Amino acid sequence: MTFLFHEAFCLGLALLLGFSPQHPHESVTTRPVTDILICRNAHISFYSPAPIEDIRAETDQAVSALNSATGSLYFKVMIRSFTFRRSLMQEHFNEDFMESDQYPYAEFKGNVLQMPDLSKDGNYTVQVQGTLTIHGLSKNYTVPATLSVKNKQVSGHAVFNVKLADHHIQIPRLLMKDIAEQVQVTVDAVYQVDNSSSAGTGA
Repeated sequence: MTFLFHEAFCLGLALLLGFSPQHPHESVTTRPVTDILICRNAHISFYSPAPIEDIRAETDQAVSALNSATGSLYFKVMIRSFTFRRSLMQEHFNEDFMESDQYPYAEFKGNVLQMPDLSKDGNYTVQVQGTLTIHGLSKNYTVPATLSVKNKQVSGHAVFNVKLADHHIQIPRLLMKDIAEQVQVTVDAVYQVDNSSSAGTGA
């Protein structure tokens, strides 16, 4: 599993380096390595209110990369890394709703619109626009987010809703009354500068 996540992270970082809508003619090799911020333990949780028992799950195994110069943003998380309070609920989530063996990852590729200057401390409200792929189905999202800088430490926070039907996540009829048609997703990431020599060379 560790290898898979490392592989996923490297893939995401490669996509980020090659994904630059604001500077389409910029060469990867000319871009400073310090533009790339990475997070290997981003926290993602979701919440769905239900009449009998609210549904909550979380993981701190998401990976993310942010290009502070272009605003390109990437997230990837293994679906089976989400943990629930009750094991039976976790089993239903993976087997009945998400079909996690068939669709093992959720992924977001997008951009921070009007990227702020992250060289200065502060809290910056931004809009993030991109494509979220869950359960094998992609949908465009534009969500509000906050980028914070304190003592050169960059962190990101976002809360948004995901409609289950938008990603063809079907709920068994017996459980329909217990689960809302959409879930609230919360994302938190604390980024570090990528100082690895391989990040800028593609080695």
